[in-house]
Amino acid sequence: MTVIVRDLRPDVPADLEGFARVRHLALPYLLFTPDSVRHDVLRMPPGARYRPLVAEEDGEVIGTAQVHLAHDSSTPGQGLLNVYVRPDRTGRGAGGLLVRTAEEYLTGQGATRLLSWVLDEPAHRAFAERHGYRGSRRAHFLRLDLAGSVLPPVPRTPPGVELRTARDFAEDPRPLFELDAETMLDEPGDVDYELTDYEAWVEQHWKQPLLDLDLTVAACVEGRPVAFSVAYSDGGTRYSTAMTGTAQAFRGRGLAKLAKIHSLYRARAAGVTEAFTGNDGGNAPMIAINKWLGYEICATEVRHVRELG
Repeated sequence: MTVIVRDLRPDVPADLEGFARVRHLALPYLLFTPDSVRHDVLRMPPGARYRPLVAEEDGEVIGTAQVHLAHDSSTPGQGLLNVYVRPDRTGRGAGGLLVRTAEEYLTGQGATRLLSWVLDEPAHRAFAERHGYRGSRRAHFLRLDLAGSVLPPVPRTPPGVELRTARDFAEDPRPLFELDAETMLDEPGDVDYELTDYEAWVEQHWKQPLLDLDLTVAACVEGRPVAFSVAYSDGGTRYSTAMTGTAQAFRGRGLAKLAKIHSLYRARAAGVTEAFTGNDGGNAPMIAINKWLGYEICATEVRHVRELG
């Protein structure tokens, strides 16, 4: 049995389904569907030089890699690669082939620093270290059983604050873009991101098939969103928070917590039974909110970095 690595074919349903299946089996705390995989291929900004790879064995996709440049960072030369292999198909060399192919591509695109998320498990960390990567910051995946847990009571909405969904901004989502751009500036992480291109944001984020306009909730003041909780859903029973944040001038008022709990109540009413979210290990305010909501850590990732000479 021979393992080969090749480019994902976005016009081949079996490739899209295989890619999403691998990601679900290897990392069930994030939402991926064939439509969302295809969207990433077609809508990622050209500057990202996005190249999704698959490892194939006897016609079956057993591994994947998301490979691109950190195009929306102010620091040039940063390459991102996230490699995952089906848990029941490890030990066949797929992971090593994906890493090597991804590294060759990124260095050819001018990357001098490579970053990868790695599950905080001995085998995964040892694999990364063998390939020259060293651990950096930690991040947690959290899960909430919406069907079986009791959500906290909904806090009172402060005077002058109105709750709206993303659906209310369907004709003009620019106010949500502006809030996203502001909150992104101080998002904890070892890559600094800066959103400046509205049209690119619309193509990549607003048109993302996983984005649920009815479950994404924003706290608005004088009609403008000042805090929000962005919700993804797979159209079934699974839901994930993609981003929760507050504009600097409105922090400390509990508005992000308010938006997130309203989103969760709406999700449960819509039939969602399982909610996921993520936390950078240093983001104490969001860790506190998620603990209050009843989320529990279900897995941890460690960002690994390789500096190229």
